Amino acid sequence: MKQRIITAVIAAAVFLPIVILGGLPIVLLAYLLASVALYELLKMRNLKIFSFPGIISLIVLWIILLPEGVWPDITLTKIEVAAIAVLLFLSYTVITKNKFTFDDVGFSIIAIVYVGLGFFYFIETREAGIEYIIYSLFMIWATDSGAYFMGRAFGKRKLWPEISPNKTVEGFFGGIIWAVIVSILFVIFTDIPTTFLEFGILTIVLSIFGQLGDLVESALKRHYNVKDSGTILPGHGGILDRFDSLLFVWPLLNFFYLL
Repeated sequence: MKQRIITAVIAAAVFLPIVILGGLPIVLLAYLLASVALYELLKMRNLKIFSFPGIISLIVLWIILLPEGVWPDITLTKIEVAAIAVLLFLSYTVITKNKFTFDDVGFSIIAIVYVGLGFFYFIETREAGIEYIIYSLFMIWATDSGAYFMGRAFGKRKLWPEISPNKTVEGFFGGIIWAVIVSILFVIFTDIPTTFLEFGILTIVLSIFGQLGDLVESALKRHYNVKDSGTILPGHGGILDRFDSLLFVWPLLNFFYLL
């Protein structure tokens, strides 16, 4: 726990000032975090980042991350670039005589979309206003903390033991309750144009999907028999371990509210 707290304090000291600055610093941070997250994902499947499919994955990821208005005035859309990548991946299965398999193609595409969409909407959420990105961070921190402490205090029924043995049903609802409390505070102390009811419903949805995002990464790690996605954050694991919930929350926040 001591190691986790020290890492969290150092990470927050670096992360939060960049979030406050916004602009180019937040874009560069998103590129860095997304690149590391993609590396962690490919490593789970024993795919090297410095290989033909790894480099193609990285290039397509960087294209997906380009903020709105930055994409050059050319005929190709981001979706069409991703489609070209699929064709290159499929061609590579032939060149390698199926050493790079169809399953690897599918995994690579899902990894690009999973990481790319999440961090693209990290940039977009910050562009919508600092209050929204701060809300998303505090809401997920409240969900995680509520789930942990309420689970420890009252947890009896396992939520999904095949995927995450320590999570409980009581912790799941405790996380939602703590997140709603945070949403109430945000409505009171910020200028977010909303009502308690509207923001409360949004928070319930985002808290549920945030916990689902955590379970998705747990299922992924269990499938590939790894404890953590990486070791870059001592006591916490990798970038995916820290951002798994937010990769679900940021796109949904934009789809359901900011748009």
